[in-house]
Amino acid sequence: METLVHSLPSLLWFMAPAYLGNMAPPFLRYWKGWNPPIHAPTLGAHKTVLGYAAGVLVALLATAVQARIHARHLDGMHLDGLLADGTLGGISALVDYRHWFWLGLAFGVGAMSGDCLKSYFKRRRGVPPGARWIPFDQLDFVIGALVLVAPFSLLGWPDVLVILQVSLLGDLAVNRIAYALGIKTSRW
Repeated sequence: METLVHSLPSLLWFMAPAYLGNMAPPFLRYWKGWNPPIHAPTLGAHKTVLGYAAGVLVALLATAVQARIHARHLDGMHLDGLLADGTLGGISALVDYRHWFWLGLAFGVGAMSGDCLKSYFKRRRGVPPGARWIPFDQLDFVIGALVLVAPFSLLGWPDVLVILQVSLLGDLAVNRIAYALGIKTSRW
């Protein structure tokens, strides 16, 4: 019998490249060199070329690390005890990591494009940068990544719904922490 929903650790492992890629651009606000907006009139001045590129690069690197771990520690499609104490239990691989480059590119471009598309609609609706627009601010990159990685994945609709719920709550928490640490300029 096929599992209706994959385990939460498996889903978080699967989405890690998108989550990490989405976290990369705010760190570039400290960069004082060349970093022009992608298109300030439609996306806002805060969506930059280097931010987009950093998100894609981090997603690629995260997927490369996953592929390396997969190649070293997986027996078939099941990761047993990633941590020495086995706290992660069994994490099922929901993609074929032999295609890590294309998968990482899909995660990165999907996450960054989802974020840019949300910013486009946010500007069209007159919502200023940094203003709250829940749930779109939390799910934009997730939906973008899921759309582009769908051809590579073994996800079902129940998995997607769990990912969306966990991502919504997790993104709210992570953004508040990043705001408190001074990494982000808004809590959203």
